[in-house]
Amino acid sequence: MPVNLVPVDHNQLKPIAGVRLGTARAGIRKPGRRDILVIELESGSAIAGVFTTNRFCAAPVLVCRENLELGDIRYLVVNTGCANAGTGQEGLADAHATCDELARLTDVHSQQVLPFSTGVIMERLPMDKLLAGLAGALADLPNGTWGEAAEAIMTTDTQSKAYSVNARVANSTISVTGIAKGAGMIHPNMATMLGYIATDAAITPGVLKSLVKEVADASFNRITVDGDTSTNDSFMVIATGKAGHAMINSERDPAYAELRAALIQVALPLAHAIIRDGEGATKFITVQVEGGKNIEECLKVGKAIAHSPLVKTAFFASDPNLGRILAAIGYAGIPDLDVAQVRLSLGDVLVSEHGGRAASYREEDGQRVMKEAEIVVKVELGRGSSSTSVWTCDFSYDYVKINADYRS
Repeated sequence: MPVNLVPVDHNQLKPIAGVRLGTARAGIRKPGRRDILVIELESGSAIAGVFTTNRFCAAPVLVCRENLELGDIRYLVVNTGCANAGTGQEGLADAHATCDELARLTDVHSQQVLPFSTGVIMERLPMDKLLAGLAGALADLPNGTWGEAAEAIMTTDTQSKAYSVNARVANSTISVTGIAKGAGMIHPNMATMLGYIATDAAITPGVLKSLVKEVADASFNRITVDGDTSTNDSFMVIATGKAGHAMINSERDPAYAELRAALIQVALPLAHAIIRDGEGATKFITVQVEGGKNIEECLKVGKAIAHSPLVKTAFFASDPNLGRILAAIGYAGIPDLDVAQVRLSLGDVLVSEHGGRAASYREEDGQRVMKEAEIVVKVELGRGSSSTSVWTCDFSYDYVKINADYRS
């Protein structure tokens, strides 16, 4: 069961002027479920994205990177059930064929289409089903909703993930709505998680390209379920420019910071929702690292703790075997770390200081905190003023069962 994940209120999701969405049930892997999403953008919309750094990246990631460089993107198409990764030249041809068919149906150029896939790796797309489903998704554009779009991109997710806000940018009210999918193979390292955020704000494509990286680093690049970087990780931000404010054309524009805050206000709950819905998760864990010389070393420590199977299984069992956390801090990659300066707390309980167990620490206090569904691990490095947070979940028996039976 998801960890305190509130179901999406479809009525709360705000439409974005200049964006239409359509879904279809093509039976790519499971009959009767939405498995194709088409997102239509009005001409002139800005779009930018970041993708997986996995060298075995999926064919659609390669095509997206190519087509984004050409600009004037009009359509995004997402299929679930098959990742089209590890499929060689045939998979690349399938990704291009998907763009070609959608372009034919909508009278745009193939290069104006971005394809995305998620699902099983090293299997070919069932192109007959995928191509046949595109017309249905296009027919749904006048009536499609963000809630249906969020459902259409799910794989092992138990709940859809969507979030929406209004915000003030450049003295105007803008809307921001986003959807995401992911529950396993989650360790985004972007420079199988998919995220799409759209806004009616106005920003030039070049500046949006910088902004999307900052938003990803503040949200999706701070989460991990299992430490596996997917072949298909993609995070896209769309800006249609329909809000009516002056164009944001510089990172120094005060409106840039306002828009950044608004996008993170949507991206962070989506990232947290992925962790709350992590495969087999029973605990939502925040790892706060403070007192670092820089953000990079704080992130090293945070991810070392969050990735550790020994730490994550201890949390599942509510077993205060907290020396595992000290071990993770020690191998995080800070060669001059003075362990005598490190303090470790679990919730309101001080666990370790001066290089060993805190004098006040009692194991029953640690176990009390570990039994909670939401847990904060706080590490103070005593080296500087930098800090960051990473979010993760525990490892349960169900994680193994879900992934052992994934193709069944």
